Amino acid sequence: MLSGFQSDLSSISSEIQTLQQQSVSMSLRLKNRQAVRSQLSQLVDELVVPSIMISVILDSTVTEQDFLEQLHELNNKINFAKELSFRETLACADIQDIVDRLKIKAVSKIREFILQKIYSFRKPMTNYQIPQNTLLKYRFFYQFLLANERTVAKEIRDEYVDTMSKIYYSYFKSYSGRLLKVQYEDVADKDDLMGVEDTLFLDHRAGFFSKPSLKSRNTIFTLGQRGAVLSPAELEGPILIPHAAQRGDCRYPYETLFRSQHYALLDNGCREFLFLSDFFMVAGNSALDLFNSVMGKTLSMFLKNMSTYVSDCYDSIAVFLCIHIILRFKAITAKRNVPALDRYWEAVLEMLWPRFELILEMNIQSIRNTDPQKLGVLDTRPHYITRRYAEFCSAIVSINQTFPNERTNALLGQLQIEVENFVLRMAAEFPSRRDQLIFLINNYDMMLGVLMERASDDSKEVEGFQQLLLARTQEFIEEILAPPFGGMISFVKESEALMEKGQLDKLKNDEVRITQLVRGFSSTWKQSVEALSQDVMRSFTNFKNGTSIIQGALTQLIQYYHGFHKILSQPTFRSLAARSELINLHHLMVEVKKHKPNF
Repeated sequence: MLSGFQSDLSSISSEIQTLQQQSVSMSLRLKNRQAVRSQLSQLVDELVVPSIMISVILDSTVTEQDFLEQLHELNNKINFAKELSFRETLACADIQDIVDRLKIKAVSKIREFILQKIYSFRKPMTNYQIPQNTLLKYRFFYQFLLANERTVAKEIRDEYVDTMSKIYYSYFKSYSGRLLKVQYEDVADKDDLMGVEDTLFLDHRAGFFSKPSLKSRNTIFTLGQRGAVLSPAELEGPILIPHAAQRGDCRYPYETLFRSQHYALLDNGCREFLFLSDFFMVAGNSALDLFNSVMGKTLSMFLKNMSTYVSDCYDSIAVFLCIHIILRFKAITAKRNVPALDRYWEAVLEMLWPRFELILEMNIQSIRNTDPQKLGVLDTRPHYITRRYAEFCSAIVSINQTFPNERTNALLGQLQIEVENFVLRMAAEFPSRRDQLIFLINNYDMMLGVLMERASDDSKEVEGFQQLLLARTQEFIEEILAPPFGGMISFVKESEALMEKGQLDKLKNDEVRITQLVRGFSSTWKQSVEALSQDVMRSFTNFKNGTSIIQGALTQLIQYYHGFHKILSQPTFRSLAARSELINLHHLMVEVKKHKPNF
């Protein structure tokens, strides 16, 4: 028995060893199988095409959420199958056929859906933004086509470009055409220049005397309400509806139509660019190229129309307003981060700037060539040519302040020099210096008044005319004080010069002259001041300006009389009897104040 036990025990220990070895090898196999299983099950999951996918892709409509989800799945399987075929996995061949057939089915359904949406744009009166928004919801469809069927993707893109290009072209062509029907019929022509005389001229067609071609030539140089087109409310306001305007018999200046047309372009252009970038997944230059293939035809038509208009336009304010509309629209597209229209804006500005400069140069030339003798009756009131200039200059300066431009400032500077020369040439026609000064002051004052309504006080035009007005006013005051008080004034100036040199004694023997001056002033100054006030108020068209000239003249008179007092209080003249007849200075000031005109 014992020896039997012994042999059994020794065999147990060897069995335990064997079991241990078996257990180790089993756990290793399990580990390996688990590792393989996780990878293999993923592979099988990716490979297997579930029946639900097949049924949804074949039977569901493309707009259903399920279809979109299964399409994403199918896309992943197609990509996975491609990956496996590179690794030459044999299992891949089993599913390749099914995946390909599903892909073909999905592509044909998507193609049909997108093309149908594109064709729906073509129906008349369609708001194409609605189908565009629908397409954006399904932008993955195009991504799927681009990845799996390039030719279909290109077909869809070409069809879209062709359709939209025609839609935009026909819409803008008819809109532009209808807008022109509500433009003012009276437009400026090449004879409507600043320096053209306002006389009647013979109208050969009618065979009798008629007024100049434009109903009122002044309106060409006046801004009036036209500047409102640049206010934010109007600039980005609703576009004009031509048939409604025709029904209401409304007419508009060119810049209002231009704003409406270009705001429609800006709005549609921005929306189109963002749609193309989003749906067709393009960016940078390829986005700009795609945009140009859609909008190119329309933009070329716009430029052609602009070129026709500009070549025959003589309304500088309209052209300048159009330039500023474009500058503002350029800023809006930059703010919306849409570079698509930048080249178009530049092209329009390259057309408008030279035309504006040309019209301005024609006006400068017309003023340079004006012959004062042909301008009819001489009149000291403000001249109509200077009024035109003032209106025009204030219009351009007030618009230019918002987007300052050096080219404009230089041209306005030239125009100002010509107008100043013209005013001097006109003034030279008057025989007396007094009339010349009245003419100059009236014109400078009127120009300053008009300019200050619109331009800022520190603009160089305003400063220039202020200096001219001040200098001429000072000269005029001396001119009107000379007839009644010239004797006293020249005596004061003469004495002051001698006093500086210390030679006042030279005038010691002028007692008779001094006595005459003292008595003459005392007896006539009141009537002289009265006559002077009335004369000034008659001479100047601007009541306020006349008033300030009278005040200036009276102040100057008191200063001269004060100087007269001072000279007669010198030791040389202390013994003069006539000194007792001098009017008290304070009394004179009180009396003079009564003559100051009141508003």
